[in-house]
Amino acid sequence: MKEKVVLAYSGGLDTTAIIPWLKETFDYDVVCCCIDCGQGNELDGLEERAKLSGASKLYIEDITDEFAEDYIMPCVQAGAVYENKYLLGTSMARPGIAKKLVEIARKENAVAICHGATGKGNDQIRFELGIKALAPDIKIIAPWRMTDLWKMDSREDEIDYCKQHGIDLPFDAESSYSRDRNLWHISHEGLELENPANEPNYDHLLVLGNSPEKAPDEAEYVTMTFEAGVPKTLNGKSMKVADIIRELNVLGGKHGIGIIDIVENRVVGMKSRGVYETPGGTILMEALKQLEELVIDRDTFKTKKDMGNLLAEVVYEGKWFTPLREAIQAFVESTMKYVTGEVKFKLYKGNIIKAGTTSPYSLYSESLASFTTGDLYDHHDADGFITLFGLPLKVRAMKMQEIESKEKNQ
Repeated sequence: MKEKVVLAYSGGLDTTAIIPWLKETFDYDVVCCCIDCGQGNELDGLEERAKLSGASKLYIEDITDEFAEDYIMPCVQAGAVYENKYLLGTSMARPGIAKKLVEIARKENAVAICHGATGKGNDQIRFELGIKALAPDIKIIAPWRMTDLWKMDSREDEIDYCKQHGIDLPFDAESSYSRDRNLWHISHEGLELENPANEPNYDHLLVLGNSPEKAPDEAEYVTMTFEAGVPKTLNGKSMKVADIIRELNVLGGKHGIGIIDIVENRVVGMKSRGVYETPGGTILMEALKQLEELVIDRDTFKTKKDMGNLLAEVVYEGKWFTPLREAIQAFVESTMKYVTGEVKFKLYKGNIIKAGTTSPYSLYSESLASFTTGDLYDHHDADGFITLFGLPLKVRAMKMQEIESKEKNQ
């Protein structure tokens, strides 16, 4: 009986070519596993394609709800944004995919897991750190790094290889954007984006919505409610998290929300340029932040921001299954206890504009914030506060004056 390998299968040209390569190179029985994180119609026709390519079996595992609740929401609640722009759409999905690949490998008694990530990217790290953390005994095969065995360097090579093995598939060698899509976002790399001097061709590139220039001329109001940092309703309708994100994607895409163009620093040391569409995610994160402003105290808010930046790096680098991620998440969850209330905003040509926020746990006091003197605040108290708060500055300035005076008199 042949040994089994589980292949992380997308149905694209790379993973299609990998199926016969695994059989030919290692004599493995290839079990394909496609993890549905909300890719939509990209999964159409996968079973026929996998079998045609020589796979013995195909699993299509829907983890969309798990992705939304267990991976997306911890990052949303932390405000995790990599390098001030990237909302971690690909990064958040990889640990969930790795976890499911390990589950299928255990079920099939497979000796190895194979992925089609390149040797230049971040995904190889994310997949493999996840697999190592969950199944250190399972072998990992990364064809693109095995240059002594993997001889294909281009799409043309892969197409020719498939044809040689009797696999005639609807792929061509024409260049196109390299994309990754899930419930949270879609990423675009390649073509004109490879040169940072080029403006993106948004008419050709965008998938989830309009550019701000082509968004409607009328603003649209949106209302959301949260309970303990979790979205519960959208425009008065109760929905699970995944469905709220789907609806926000439609609304945000329509109004040109969440399009970013970034040159980011990959884990492997190089810079890469990409365009990300995250319409629903951008709205969701901004809405939660709008509520947090009312509810979370100053010191906690400051520390939470630091934790969010740290979590963004941890997730980007593929370190989801680590004690550090668990500890950060535990802190963030504690800050969400009273993040409950309603937020209202309007969407207009790429902008999310506040239109009112309420919470039963609001720390905002109108009497304190107004210019009139309230019961809790006496203007005279500021005298002593400023004296003490500014004391280190004053002491240092006095010492500098003393030194300057001595130098002048020498």
